Amino acid sequence: MGVAEHGTAVSAPGKVMLAGGYLVLDRAYTGLVFGLSARINVIAQEIHTSEGVHLTEIVVESPQFLDAQWRYGYHLAEADGGIKVTQLHVGSHLTANPFVETTLNFALTFIARTSKHRPSHAVKSARLTILADNDYYSQPSSSPPPAPKSNNSSPSSTTTPPASTLNALTTSRFARFPVPLSGAHKTGLGSSAALVTALTAALLSHYLPPTLFDLTSSQGNKTLHNLAQAAHCAAQGKVGSGFDVAAAVYGSSLYRRFSPSVLSSLPEAGAPGFAPALEKVVNDEDGTIWDTEIRKDAVSLPDGMAVRMCDVDCGSQTVGMVKSVLAWRAKEEKSAGELWGELQGRNEHLAEVLRGGRTEEVRRAVKGVRELVRKMGRESGVPIEPESQTELLDALEGVEGVYGGVVPGAGGYDALALLVRDDKETERRVEEFVEAWSREKGSRVRLLPVRGEMEGARREDLGIYEGWIR
Repeated sequence: MGVAEHGTAVSAPGKVMLAGGYLVLDRAYTGLVFGLSARINVIAQEIHTSEGVHLTEIVVESPQFLDAQWRYGYHLAEADGGIKVTQLHVGSHLTANPFVETTLNFALTFIARTSKHRPSHAVKSARLTILADNDYYSQPSSSPPPAPKSNNSSPSSTTTPPASTLNALTTSRFARFPVPLSGAHKTGLGSSAALVTALTAALLSHYLPPTLFDLTSSQGNKTLHNLAQAAHCAAQGKVGSGFDVAAAVYGSSLYRRFSPSVLSSLPEAGAPGFAPALEKVVNDEDGTIWDTEIRKDAVSLPDGMAVRMCDVDCGSQTVGMVKSVLAWRAKEEKSAGELWGELQGRNEHLAEVLRGGRTEEVRRAVKGVRELVRKMGRESGVPIEPESQTELLDALEGVEGVYGGVVPGAGGYDALALLVRDDKETERRVEEFVEAWSREKGSRVRLLPVRGEMEGARREDLGIYEGWIR
């Protein structure tokens, strides 16, 4: 049986917040969010064993990285605690992956509650393979690391592509990296939210029939959004704004966050009462729990325009920056409130200009947003648009076909977002410019292949992963 004949594959996009960084933390404001063509892919497959051999194990692996395999046992916790996974110690490597582990706890618990089978029979052993598009990481390797040893007698051995396809895979959309996952340098496109969303969707699609979960339906999107938000917040240890998960589920949209109280009282995975509490908050049957606003119809681009990203290969510590900005806002409540209100107006104007196709007004609208973002940075003492990024953005505006750009989201030194004419000539000019800039400044700036797109989480054809899965 070929790989295209069994298993379930789902992908979820990364994100870029073109406007609304920091403001989106408050329900009084909104964020203009674009999904990206860079996707996290998760393939769910049964683990086939010899006759008479029974496993209760979930194997998760990311074969693009060294030692990136996590194996979990699972059991039904007491007092309605749901299904709890426990990482198994296999070999000399035991590295925790809180996003994977937490997502398994949440998704498997919901599946057990939703399935018509008894909870103990709802979940069978499975293998989950994670593949990330190259744009999520800086400096992909040009040569593969040593292939891990394969033990064909073990259903849980690390997947190794055939030698004949190895070289091709290093230059495909899924590069090999000669480092463990913790050593990879992210470009800031929202990999954790896309991972949690894709993993949740793959598990739901794998274990539940279409009558109980259908990713192509509005109800399926709602279930995925609510469950992925709950898992992602728990994994990162706080209730965030959730715009990145919303983008991973729905794609590009105008986003207003949910109230933190929606998830703040949810018990920990495995704790008494966790399973019914999770089921209630995810299903939200009377529509009174979730107060988020996700408007896909409010976001679009003029014909012939694209969102592109420039990697500057220098990530930011977003959490520390957010804390500092919020501390400034609390201290300078009046002036900060006035600034946020004015910035919200400029963000809404930018969205309106883009949606209305008024290309000639884009440059001025972007400049207006950047002006107030820099003011926020100066007053809060946080480098939201650092001087080096300002210099680069200003210079890029001089390239024919570039309408403008921003340091997206929380700002700092992550990848830049550009609004550009969508043609090969503009792409060539931008690439030549950033190459010259890198040589002159001694930095490393590159135009990423990734671009903005409207679509959110979706099912994928297993055939595109040939060589990475069995």
